[in-house]
Amino acid sequence: MNKNSRIHVGERSFLCSICAKKFTKRCSLRIHERIHTGEKPYQCRVCSKNFAQSCNLKAHERVHTGEKPHQCSICAKKFGVMNSLRSHGRIHSGEKPYQCRMCNRNFSQLYNLKIHERIHTGEKPHQCSICAKKFSTMCSLISHGRIHSGEKPYQCRVCNKNFSRSTTLKIHERVHTGEMPYLCSICAKKFTYLSNLRMHENIHRE
Repeated sequence: MNKNSRIHVGERSFLCSICAKKFTKRCSLRIHERIHTGEKPYQCRVCSKNFAQSCNLKAHERVHTGEKPHQCSICAKKFGVMNSLRSHGRIHSGEKPYQCRMCNRNFSQLYNLKIHERIHTGEKPHQCSICAKKFSTMCSLISHGRIHSGEKPYQCRVCNKNFSRSTTLKIHERVHTGEMPYLCSICAKKFTYLSNLRMHENIHRE
């Protein structure tokens, strides 16, 4: 049987000596074997990072060049790699293929599922180097770090007051916009802050 015949009938004739996985092409086997050997023969000329496959190197190089050849057909946003475009597409489709095994909540991104699972496991892999407090996400650690550094990178465009967190800035901006997003379910009175709504609700309970 020749090479083309093997492909059409589905015969896999190249066997990995370590895990016994089969391949129809020798080149596919060689690429696979790098999983076991750790070999990464393709190196970025800019940052010297190494890759097991040339296609992964090419995708990485776009970090340096800024090239974004993959465009969303709905909103025209561009991406450096196809996987990022596919992931972005779920924003439009509403697809959430990743499900938490503990509470069955669904997520559009695998990364978000992994972060969510830490609620159940209690895992907090990110630790503050100053006070040793631990956090489940890097974003939370970075935000916490500003307590020690005093950094306040978020500025109000109206009064120029600075804040350490973007969420705190958004809450502050309601002073200027007059926004009152919290509604009492009993008397329909509106409030700027959730804490004020909670205090108000006690009136109805008395």
